[in-house]
Amino acid sequence: MTGTEALQRAVDRLREAKVPGAERDARRLLAHAWGVSSDLLAGRLADAVPAPVLAILNADVAARARRVPVSHLTGRRAFWGRTFRVTPEVLDPRPETETLVEAALAAPFDRVLDLGTGSGCILISLLAERPAATGVGTDISPAAVLVAGENAVAHGVADRIVLPLSDWYEDIGGRFDLIVSNPPYIAASEMADLAPEVRDHEPRLALTDGADGLTAYRAIAAGSMDHLTPGGRLLVEIGPAQGAAVSRLFRAAGLEEIRVRPDLDGRDRLVSARRPSG
Repeated sequence: MTGTEALQRAVDRLREAKVPGAERDARRLLAHAWGVSSDLLAGRLADAVPAPVLAILNADVAARARRVPVSHLTGRRAFWGRTFRVTPEVLDPRPETETLVEAALAAPFDRVLDLGTGSGCILISLLAERPAATGVGTDISPAAVLVAGENAVAHGVADRIVLPLSDWYEDIGGRFDLIVSNPPYIAASEMADLAPEVRDHEPRLALTDGADGLTAYRAIAAGSMDHLTPGGRLLVEIGPAQGAAVSRLFRAAGLEEIRVRPDLDGRDRLVSARRPSG
C-alpha cells in the first residue's frame, strides 16, 4: 500500500466517525507513524508504507475515531513557534492561548510566575523569548510538573526555571513583575457541552473548578498584591463570558488598569491588570 492509499483510508475512517478536520488529522497521524514531519510527508506518499508504520497508523486512526486528541497520540503540540511534549496529564495547548504570550511580551519583565503551568508552554515560551528573565511555574499535579520540566530542558531554559508543587500561591514566596495563568475556568454546568476530545480526555482539574468557573480567579486575585512588585502586571486567560466578573475580582483586590482583551476571533480571551506603582 502506498502512502497516498494509506492516507485516503485514514481520511475515510475519520470522516466515517465524524471527526472534525479528518484530512488534517490523518496527515498528522501518518507523518507521526512514519517518523517524518508533516512538511515532508508529501515526498513520501508515492512510497510503499512499511508494515510497522501501517500498524501504528491503524491503531492511531482507531483511537482518533474514538476522539482521542491527536496530541495525545503523537505526544507533541505546536505552540508559539515551538513543539511541546504533551500527555493526558496536561492541558493541550491551544492557539488562542498564544494571545496571552503576545500580551506578556508587549512589556519588559525580569521575573515571571505562571500559576497552573501544566505543560509549561506559556512560561517556557516567555523565557525563551526573554533570555535574561527567570521564572517559576506552579502546579498541583506532579505529573504535569514532570512534563513541564521535560519541556524546559528541550527548549534550553531549565537553568532559569523552578517548578514547585503548589496550590496557587500556597508555597510561593517573593514578588514578580509578571504573573500569568491559564486556570481552569469552565463552569461545571458547561462541561457536558465540550467537545469529547476535551471533556473525555483532558485532565478535569485543568478544565473546571467544579463550580461557577471563577474559583481560580478569586484565588489569583486574592494573592496578587502580595506577589506582584509595584507596577507589576497580571495576565489571565478567561472564558468568553467571564471578562466582567474577573475584572470585578481584580478591581476589588486593589489592582488597576484592568482591561479585557480579545483573541484573533474577536472573543474576550484575557484580562490584564497592574498593581499600583505607589
